[in-house]
Amino acid sequence: MLRGLYTSAIGMKAQELLLDNTANNLANVNTTGFKRSHLDFADLLYSTLQQPGTEVAAGQVAPTGLQIGSGVRATGTTKVFTPGTFEQTGNSLDVAIEGDGFFKVQLPNGEVRYTRDGAFRLDNNGQLVTTNGYLLDAGITVQDGISITKLNIGEDGTVSGVLEGSPQSAVQLGQLQLARFLNPAGLSSEGGNLYAATPASGNEVLSNPGDEGVGILRQGFLEGSNVEVVTELISLISAQRAYEINSRAIRAGDEMLSTTSDIVR
Repeated sequence: MLRGLYTSAIGMKAQELLLDNTANNLANVNTTGFKRSHLDFADLLYSTLQQPGTEVAAGQVAPTGLQIGSGVRATGTTKVFTPGTFEQTGNSLDVAIEGDGFFKVQLPNGEVRYTRDGAFRLDNNGQLVTTNGYLLDAGITVQDGISITKLNIGEDGTVSGVLEGSPQSAVQLGQLQLARFLNPAGLSSEGGNLYAATPASGNEVLSNPGDEGVGILRQGFLEGSNVEVVTELISLISAQRAYEINSRAIRAGDEMLSTTSDIVR
């Protein structure tokens, strides 16, 4: 049996994965804080019929070898943390991170997650939460008497508000911090614009915005997706063509086997 049949079949599977990854990137082109994924490939094992540099005569070595590969495999997806586009919303509860870092949030079960999505809201207790209702780990609570329009989130993460009737006195409500990781590409995507720390990402390092290399905060802005539609469309076309070429290789292998069968007859 021709090994090229299996090699081409593996190639088609790899292109299917590339198509799936590209489709996910395109589907999230308008998702707040979304970071595109890049699919990494590696070639598979080789059958070495002749090692490069083999001595073929006295004092003479072969300049090349004879090795036949067995296909390709996907080795992983890498999150690309380039900045997304910034959109001015005018909403005082929208906060974008300009630079590195993640907001730290708590799930109802007490587990910690991280996000770049700064579209915050107030719950029925006046606490800052994500659009999914998850509490910010900083535990910011807006007191009664402070209008959302009088809420100020500084570049350094300080949160303050002005009580109605006391325009001259600001009330300190808390401090937002940002988490950094030694290897952010090692974070696990959990859906819902959330990431989870893994042994590959390393432990979180919390800092105030603007300190120790973390980004600063921009109130009234949201960070959009960093997906570039043109780039993804090129990837889509590339995957489609590669899939087609691999299928043609299978067809060619089938025709070769058919020719062999005809000789036997």
